[in-house]
Amino acid sequence: MNKTNFKLATIATFLSIVGTAEAVPLKDVKPGFAKNVIFMIPDGSSSTVSTLARAVYNNGESLNIDELASGMVKTYNSDTFIADSAPAGTALATGWKTQDKLIGVKPGSATLKGARVPKIGDELAPAASVLEAAKLSGKAVGIVATSEVLHATPADFTSHSIHRNNYSVIGEQQVHQNLNVVFGGGKSYLKKDTALESNSKKRTDGEDMLDSLKSNGYKIVQTLDEMKTLNKDFVWGLFAEKDMPYDLDRDKSTVPSISQMTEKAINLLSKDKDGFFLMVEGSKVDWAGHANNPVAITSEFMAFDKAVGVALDYAKKNSDTLVVVVTDHGTGGLSIGNLAISNNYSQLPIDAFIKDMKKAKFTEVLTAEKILKEKNSAKALANDMLGLVLTNKELEDINKADKVSSIEQILGKAMSERAHLGWTTNGHTAEDVPLYVYTSNYANQLTGTVNNSDIALYIAKAMNLNLDVATDELFVSGKKIKEMGINVDIDTTNKFQPVFTLSKNGKKYVFEENKNHYELDGKKVKFNGIVVFNGTEVFIPNAALKNIK
Repeated sequence: MNKTNFKLATIATFLSIVGTAEAVPLKDVKPGFAKNVIFMIPDGSSSTVSTLARAVYNNGESLNIDELASGMVKTYNSDTFIADSAPAGTALATGWKTQDKLIGVKPGSATLKGARVPKIGDELAPAASVLEAAKLSGKAVGIVATSEVLHATPADFTSHSIHRNNYSVIGEQQVHQNLNVVFGGGKSYLKKDTALESNSKKRTDGEDMLDSLKSNGYKIVQTLDEMKTLNKDFVWGLFAEKDMPYDLDRDKSTVPSISQMTEKAINLLSKDKDGFFLMVEGSKVDWAGHANNPVAITSEFMAFDKAVGVALDYAKKNSDTLVVVVTDHGTGGLSIGNLAISNNYSQLPIDAFIKDMKKAKFTEVLTAEKILKEKNSAKALANDMLGLVLTNKELEDINKADKVSSIEQILGKAMSERAHLGWTTNGHTAEDVPLYVYTSNYANQLTGTVNNSDIALYIAKAMNLNLDVATDELFVSGKKIKEMGINVDIDTTNKFQPVFTLSKNGKKYVFEENKNHYELDGKKVKFNGIVVFNGTEVFIPNAALKNIK
């Protein structure tokens, strides 16, 4: 064969290989190709964060996510351009773009391109998440988060509330959802309280959810060693009173990393013969972005990427496993390069951006906490913990500060200046974000620029599930219940513990908000699903209604 013919044959072979691996649009993806799904969310991340993390912590070598890059995702809400985690997570979980502060419910307004408009009367109605649909189909389900597990993103997959801060509702729903594995922080938010403000993050109903977990048969673990001993699911791991420490700051002997939690969750959930769905959130990438802390945001992303490596290892050994990685929105507007280097950016070596960050042993947060307690040692602490040599002006500013957040801001600004990094906001940003997908057959890989709500539809299709069908099964409205010949009485005398009495043929069935059982003749009857109340309408699973005759 001459050289020309050899080159043509090589090109033809290459094109045939590419052709067989070419991904297809969502509408053409074959349903049911995944028995297991691991959905991973580095909350508040961006391509800049992964770029910087790769340079600082991986010597420029590829991250675990790099081989999975497949497209871009539009993050906006149903009616506003910059998303909060609650509606952005709702879109990723349910396939519904929705509005600010809403958790797992359909929008009241849908005006932007790609946002589904609910039917009249369906506004603010709960929408089933991919986790709930997977559970309904018989799969094991779990969540992992480094925030409190009641925080917006994990809440989006496991609960339904008209405000993200209504932890009394969110926590109770999670406790009664029959989740197989829950790992994260937030123990204090489950404890008994009698707060009078529903959106205060405190319990308003006087109930203790830790007691409810135990009565529901859950095992509760609180340390790394306790987690390691687990050999079966139906467990909650609560490793912090509120959010878990940043990965750089955690006590590695007692507090598990996100990769360790992910590995154990997969180990437990994969024992289910029907498969599993697991959502993993690197929650505090976002928190570091809000604070404009470069060390915290990059080190936290690196910890998350290690968890992606754990998921990939499992998926590559189990070809029926799909791994999807995408953030819900950007946070902080981080840039590599700032106004100060506008005239010489192209001459600066990579060390100019990363050498100071490489010295950090802890985040700006823990350093600030230590400094507040020992102001006289601020210079030494900043140097020892962050590798920062503070200027006299920075030391003066620290001496005037009376809060951890104020010192944290000074340290974050100092590190950003040394590393020539820029920030545009302490809030979220609206840019499209990268999509990463692993599947053993890349003909099933989602590609292109898609809506955040498409991710849920893709995952559901991969597991051969229909989210609208799951919604109809799990959330039958009071209006439809009445059309079934069942009387519905809503008692909101205690607004924090509404009671719903359904009656038919002389029998009364008493339901409580957020729970998975009703009372009949003084006996509790459990069902699959939970009772949801959006302030005006009650929604009850069909599994419970079938018993009302």
